Order: sequence, then C-alpha cells, then structure tokens
Amino acid sequence: MKQKRIAVINDFSGFGRCSMMVSVPIISAMKVQCCGMPTAILSNHTGYPDFFFDDYTDHMREYYKKWAKLGLHFDGIYTGFLGSVRQVSIVEDFIEEFAGKSTKIIVDPVMGDNGRRYATIGDNLCREIRKLLPLSSIITPNLTEACLLAGIEYREPGADEAELKAISQKLQLRGARNIVITGISDGDDICDFVWQENGEYELLRQPCTGSAHAGTGDVFASVIAADAVNGVDLTVSVKRAASFVGKAIALSDKMEIPAQDGVCFEEILGELA
Repeated sequence: MKQKRIAVINDFSGFGRCSMMVSVPIISAMKVQCCGMPTAILSNHTGYPDFFFDDYTDHMREYYKKWAKLGLHFDGIYTGFLGSVRQVSIVEDFIEEFAGKSTKIIVDPVMGDNGRRYATIGDNLCREIRKLLPLSSIITPNLTEACLLAGIEYREPGADEAELKAISQKLQLRGARNIVITGISDGDDICDFVWQENGEYELLRQPCTGSAHAGTGDVFASVIAADAVNGVDLTVSVKRAASFVGKAIALSDKMEIPAQDGVCFEEILGELA
C-alpha cells in the first residue's frame, strides 16, 4: 500500500476556482497526494477587472531545491500556467531532478482560447513551451493551444476527425506521445479528441450542458493527471473528466454561479473518490 504523489506546477489564484485551487481538492479526492509549486500568486484570476499578481519565477528553484533535500519523488508531474521563458527552463530542470522512469508528465499548455493567444504568450514563450512536448506523457491542449503547438493556423471550431488527426500527427512529430484536444464545440456537442502514442484515436462526444465557465480546463486536466498516476486507461479517464466537468457546469448554471467564478465542483467532488 503506497500512496501516489503528484507535483503540480501552476499559478495559485485564491479566488475563482482555477489552477492550483482546483487541482488540490480534485487530486486529493482521487486519493493522490497533491504537492504544489506556484508559478505566480494571484488574489483572483485575471478574468476579473482587478487582481493582485506576484510573479514567483525568482523563487521557484530555491523552492524546489528544498524538496530535493527532503529526498522527495513524484509519481506524476503536472504543469499548467507558465508565464515566461525562464519558467519553462525551470520546469525542464524540475522534471530532470524529480521524474523517474515511471513518472507521468502531464502538460496542460495554458496558451490561449477561441483562436487567440493569452497576452503573456509571445512567440518566444510559445517556442519554449513546445520543448516540453518530448518530456510529456500526456498533453491536454484546447484546439487553440493545439494549433499553436503544432505551428499551424487556427481553424474554426468543429469536430473534423481528419483535421484533428493531422494536428495530432504534427504534435507527435514534435515529441508529444498521448494527446487530448479538449473542449471542441460541434453543434450541440462538446468533443474531446484522444490520440494515443500507438496511433489509435477516438473522438468522444457529449451534449453541451450549459454556459462557458472559467477554470474548466483545470478541472479536466486535474482528473486526467490523477487518473494517469493511478493507471487508468486514457480514454476512460477522458470520459470521466468530461462527464465530471459537464455535471459541474450544469449545476453551476442551476445555482446561478457567475461564469468568472468557475464551476461548483465541490458539490459533486465525492463522485471522484
């Protein structure tokens, strides 16, 4: 009996149900120890009109070197928001320091959405984030991020299997192994495209259950990360993550939770235990 352990490298936003504040409860509910290393500290996420922001880049190496002194090891390493070229380099070194042969590396490349890059993602940072692909076990980009990583022009939303397959093949050529392109809108459905390193792929559909909310990508990737270290089949994991997010969205709309406040996953967290 040995409890699994995941290191989560992401920003800490105190309010708004995203990033590390989502990962800690979800991964813990799935019976995996969650250990956080912040890339930035925010009072609330940047979707609000005003927020406190503290860049943690200068402290990250000092922070994880203390973990090294403790002799820690991790069954999984999950990366989220990275705000600078320096942070990508730090993550590369962290993986080299703490990842063993069986460590699952989950890369959620927080780069943009709806065809647009986030303000922090310039060309240099985009190129640097691509360096994480050969180190990854699973990547979980949305369609915008998949196109940025693949170096191709963004296409309008739609679940075209041929195009998704072509994007995945380009990502595989850049070193990615298992790829989940998430949250693809297609009519009344939300789809996830799963590409596995053996070349098998599947387009998974479920009905759209409500409006868009902040932080759902973090919820999704946290489930994938915990399942990965628990040895769950990737397709099974994606179905579980999509179903959980869908239920949380529907309940959040019913409870009239503002979109920027994220989804009330706490209400159904027990389903992941």
